[in-house]
Amino acid sequence: MGQDQTKQQIEKGLRLYQSNQTDKALHVWTKVLEKTSDPGGKFRVLGCLITAHSEMGKYKDMLKYALDQIDTAREMEDPDYLTEGYLNLARSNEKLCDFQKTVSYCKTCLNMQGTTVSLQLNGQVCLSMGNAFLGLSVFQKALESYEKALRYAHNNDDKMLECRVCCSLGNIYVHLKDYEKALFFPCKAAELVNDYGKGWSLKYRAMSQYHMSVAYRKLERLPDAMECCEESMKIALQHGDRPLQALCLLNFADIHRCRRDTDKAFPRYESALAIMTEIGNRLGQSYVYLGVAKCWLLQKEFDKDVGNVLCVALCPSLGGLLSIWH
Repeated sequence: MGQDQTKQQIEKGLRLYQSNQTDKALHVWTKVLEKTSDPGGKFRVLGCLITAHSEMGKYKDMLKYALDQIDTAREMEDPDYLTEGYLNLARSNEKLCDFQKTVSYCKTCLNMQGTTVSLQLNGQVCLSMGNAFLGLSVFQKALESYEKALRYAHNNDDKMLECRVCCSLGNIYVHLKDYEKALFFPCKAAELVNDYGKGWSLKYRAMSQYHMSVAYRKLERLPDAMECCEESMKIALQHGDRPLQALCLLNFADIHRCRRDTDKAFPRYESALAIMTEIGNRLGQSYVYLGVAKCWLLQKEFDKDVGNVLCVALCPSLGGLLSIWH
């Protein structure tokens, strides 16, 4: 398969993917990967497969394709491709909660200065690094990384990146218990979606609505929290976004717990845990265990509560997790 045919098939897969025909898109891209003789085309189709598997929550497959992409970039001896490959490798490890590796690969990207692509990708690298530091509960470094990512977004007029950074800023301020800022930033993200996002993927709207919901819950505005979470879940179900479905289920459970309705909370925690376990989101699993423990506290089932806290404490490779117990 030559360069032109490879490009046409990649574009065909993108059209299928954007119309929610994910299985057909994956079939097209897999065939391209098997048949193409164009290394640039191979690199690009691997990027498509990485994005698709990320949104499906198939993080181990995402990592496999990211490693293949790095090998392809090395064969091409192209620093631009290599920088992008390391960013995807960082993102893959971030999704798998291997945050130390994420930080390491992000630093590799930032050290590869001087290439056109590296300057364009620095904002995304800083965002991924911030997410990793947040996963490690290194809040100051996470905040610094997010602020750098936001500066890159403003300097490059990159509204999509700005939207993503605003959602992550909302998330960190939840952990820092500044709930007004935790609401402000995803509201800003929602404004960006409304003003600039006509041609964007609906995942940006779903993402902003989810983070707004979490902030509303922390502010005890539970009807608003439920409304935003329902909107996010609706989009997640339409697009087969398993990671977001798990987060929404967890948030629904937390909302019911805040209403002291443990009968509704427990099955949602169970559903969230099933997806978190399936996709390999160990950080998400810890949130579920903490939520369940809080439910047992409400019911004064202290033996069961201790068991759930131990599940979190013994969860490997997730330093600092008990900082989210609040």
